Amino acid sequence: MSDIQTLPFAKALNAGLRAAMTADDHVLLMGEDIGPLGGVFRVTEGLHAEFGSQRVLDTPLAESGIVGTAIGLTMAGFRPVIEIQFDGFVFPAFDQITTQLAKLTNRHEGNANFPVVIRIPYGGHIGAVEHHQESPEAYFAHTPGLRVVSPSTPNDAYWMIQDAIASPDPVIFLEPKAKYWMKGEVDVAERALPLHASRVVRKGTDVTLVGHGAMVTTLLQAAALAEGEGTSCEVIDVRSLAPIDYEPILESVRRTGRMIYAQEAPGNVSVGSEVAATVMEKAFYALEAPVLRVSGFDVPFPPAKLEGQYLPDADRILEAVDRALAY
Repeated sequence: MSDIQTLPFAKALNAGLRAAMTADDHVLLMGEDIGPLGGVFRVTEGLHAEFGSQRVLDTPLAESGIVGTAIGLTMAGFRPVIEIQFDGFVFPAFDQITTQLAKLTNRHEGNANFPVVIRIPYGGHIGAVEHHQESPEAYFAHTPGLRVVSPSTPNDAYWMIQDAIASPDPVIFLEPKAKYWMKGEVDVAERALPLHASRVVRKGTDVTLVGHGAMVTTLLQAAALAEGEGTSCEVIDVRSLAPIDYEPILESVRRTGRMIYAQEAPGNVSVGSEVAATVMEKAFYALEAPVLRVSGFDVPFPPAKLEGQYLPDADRILEAVDRALAY
């Protein structure tokens, strides 16, 4: 039986965190300014007052120390959820995440679990300064031992944060900050999909458009414009970047014969590169055109006034659609 609420993305995350903390008193939150303030984006607003300072911990400005502490807490039976304040601030903790947290289960030959969730607001569209609009997903998706997911809707935010917390493995939970204020329906009674499942969000017959995070909305905009020009685009939200659920993507490409992957991150050695290569390997004979990629450029994220030139928009995606159809 469904129970539908309309919530902004950030409030859906907040509700998901509250549900997880209510269900399991071993779940605790850690991060900079997440306590009484509720975090920079107010995702944890109200949780400190509800659960207290023993379960919602304001930490020093020391990302490496936060992750190291969380690893120790898992050994004591806790399930810590870390907030990295902005995407570019995760790199001081990169060593702890990639050389320790990601490898500890393997180091213990599977006899110990380290269920740490690392929440990272990521991506552009907010006109921020340097180190506040990065897209670091490829670093983590490349690292064995980490699960990497990114919801694009409030409903996915609500359920995926709970599933990430329940996972026995460390999860990098990427939150598209451009979507924090986007409202959508949230079914708080019925889970739609497993954590690592891709999702077809729009049916189509001519071209398959694939992406993750905030880019899913841009793909839907492009698909709507393409429909006005007589082209039917199917849109797939990957949702999970490690592991990737390829079956919905491959099934779609085998019908449409064409695929475009769009992302905010630079294109070189990216998630889009991996998906493109895999589709070329597994659906080669169904393809009517090369798999194309639309991405951020291979330069550092520019100043806020130039982000509109850097980030892929519907026009750049439609240009790729035209190129795919021209083959």
